[in-house]
Amino acid sequence: MRAHSPWRVPDFRTLFSASVLSNLGTNVGYVAVPLVAVASLDAGPGEVGVLATLSTVAFLLIGLPAGAWVDRMRQRRVLIVAELVRALLFASVPIAWWLDALTLWQLYAVVFLNGCATVFFDVTSQSVLPQLVGREALVSANSAMVGLMAAGNVAGRGVGGALVQWLTAPVAVVWTALSYLGSAIRLIGVRYAPASPPARKASDGLRAQIAEGLRHVLGNRELRALALTAATANFGMQIVNTMLPVLFVRELGLSAGVLGAFWAAGGVGVLLGSRCAGYIAARLGYGRALGILGLCLAPAGLLVPLIGPGPWLWLAGAGWLLTLFKIGTDNVIGVTLRQWMTPDALLGRMNATFRFLLMGALAIGAAVSGLLGELAGLQTTLWVGGAAMAASFLPVFLSPVRRRRELPQERPQGRPQAAAPADR
Repeated sequence: MRAHSPWRVPDFRTLFSASVLSNLGTNVGYVAVPLVAVASLDAGPGEVGVLATLSTVAFLLIGLPAGAWVDRMRQRRVLIVAELVRALLFASVPIAWWLDALTLWQLYAVVFLNGCATVFFDVTSQSVLPQLVGREALVSANSAMVGLMAAGNVAGRGVGGALVQWLTAPVAVVWTALSYLGSAIRLIGVRYAPASPPARKASDGLRAQIAEGLRHVLGNRELRALALTAATANFGMQIVNTMLPVLFVRELGLSAGVLGAFWAAGGVGVLLGSRCAGYIAARLGYGRALGILGLCLAPAGLLVPLIGPGPWLWLAGAGWLLTLFKIGTDNVIGVTLRQWMTPDALLGRMNATFRFLLMGALAIGAAVSGLLGELAGLQTTLWVGGAAMAASFLPVFLSPVRRRRELPQERPQGRPQAAAPADR
């Protein structure tokens, strides 16, 4: 193996294998839950929009304090508890369905509480990674994790579509519950013991710690541009994704398997982008890769609203694949840059700030999608989402990130100055 390979670290291999189960379960649920609402509970576009909004709104409500909490909690325990909570929540759906007691309100509660658990899991897993593998192995580690997420999109959403078609949507949710349970059991094998957190002043309350994380991200032009680009892409992608179950099943009369295959095509794009990210960054430079790929590939998002019967489905699928290829590359390079620019003591709050902005964009996008779907129709909604995806590269393209060829030479240590100038 190469020097600085994350695969030499046993705890990384354990975390990765647990994430395999978690990601597969997440992606099966991604297909199955909205189809439970549409097919079993006769939900309309507005109700599907509410469901998608509730699945991510927790990042807006508790995303920022979660970062401060994670920085001072036992991170292995947080990961295990979050997975167990998610397993129990999704297990309640098929049980209620079998008892003929399932309601849309229960689905709302399940996806909202699942979102709360996901806040802690996502912030913790991204924060622990640099400490598990070392910063020199971050590109390889992030490439592996983003590639895993993409493979989960392909396999999980493809399997999810097939399970819904063969077994009905509520039964397919059983897979999600079992996957989270398996992930929790696997995470027991992580032996990582973090160093003691830095001493804090008595005045360093929760609000001050949250503000420190916000200043670190929003006060740095490069980090701010990375956040805005990713948030805009998420906003547009969620507008499209929220309406796809309604469009495929109700408007186009296509099966859940075809919907799963369309989503899987996006997963292929993310997988290819994540695998190519290291090579592209080495050839073009880290920031230049983000800018050039954005300029060339982001406009493919305008092909997605052309979705329809026959060849239009293939053309929209090609646009979806290219757009997600760009996002897969962005995920590896952007996450690596922001982890490298952040001292260990701020990793939880930096990741929480990014998750607050990125997942908050998903929540807002879902709400906008449901509202537009009810008031303006599915086609208009898709065009709004496609336009947002096409324009998402602009914050990075117009920022100093585009000129960065290498990772920062000096890795930040300790706690940064609270009032770092915005142009550094």
